Amino acid sequence: MRRDEADVTEPGVTGRVFDVQRFSLHDGPGIRTVVFLKGCPLRCAWCANPESQRPDPQIAWFANLCVGCGRCAEACPRGAVTIDGGRPLTDRRLCAACGRCAAACPRQARRLMGCSVSVDEVMQEVRRDAPFFRRSGGGVTFSGGEPLSQPLFLLECLRRCRRWGYHTAVETCGYARWDDLEEAAGLTDLFLFDIKLVDPLRHERLTGVRNELIVDNLERLLALGAAVVVRVPVLPGVNDDRESMRALGEFVAGRPAVRTVELLPGHELGAHKYAALDLAAPTFGAPLRERLVSDAAEIERGAHGVECRVAQGLS
Repeated sequence: MRRDEADVTEPGVTGRVFDVQRFSLHDGPGIRTVVFLKGCPLRCAWCANPESQRPDPQIAWFANLCVGCGRCAEACPRGAVTIDGGRPLTDRRLCAACGRCAAACPRQARRLMGCSVSVDEVMQEVRRDAPFFRRSGGGVTFSGGEPLSQPLFLLECLRRCRRWGYHTAVETCGYARWDDLEEAAGLTDLFLFDIKLVDPLRHERLTGVRNELIVDNLERLLALGAAVVVRVPVLPGVNDDRESMRALGEFVAGRPAVRTVELLPGHELGAHKYAALDLAAPTFGAPLRERLVSDAAEIERGAHGVECRVAQGLS
């Protein structure tokens, strides 16, 4: 049964968050606080936030900040960290991501990516920016990862925001249970809904899942009358070719309820986080902005009444 009133609460709900970003200008209208939830059902080959994918906490090591003091090894209760020639090495099979090594590091070279927090703790952080919300028409955006991978936590945060009068946005890949998405729709002012690729087979090859559920959820949201911005990450060699853009244009034109599309240029700004997590970084690069502007104009011509714009970067 759907619960769409803000006074229905779930006491004691906690979730895993890996970042809270203040003063964002690219994740919804106005000045926003962005809460990044951990865990995602997709494994996009270009993901800019690799620390968002796994639901459990992780330890990252940023080599450029490390001075080789060895305090991390001394703090580790499981012997997962050893020092070799002044360089700390982590045996991730032994690491429990307890965060003690990160707490001991004087340079923040080791960081705990993700921790359990209560809804109250999140809202205390959000509340600091409330004056900027009012002045700018901003609010709170829940991102990830995939926020709907933690539905109870997300819904309770949305209820609190609704109760306190904050504009809410949810950035989603759309791969979620409809019941959760429908309930979120009653508490969300704006959905930033990713359509990675139109072709189901290419979508599966590059994200790990097919897109039928995603498309179905988008259509059901639009049928509810939800405010939705369709966002498309654009990457060279993935979906910046004419055929992919033509398919995107046809996809948008075939869904008249879509009014706004954003093309998000790919980038390599997350490469250092892959190294910090001992992962191989993607190498897709960035598309030409002039080409994206031309593609956006072509999509607008083919889909009557749609605004297609080029965003600042891949979120």
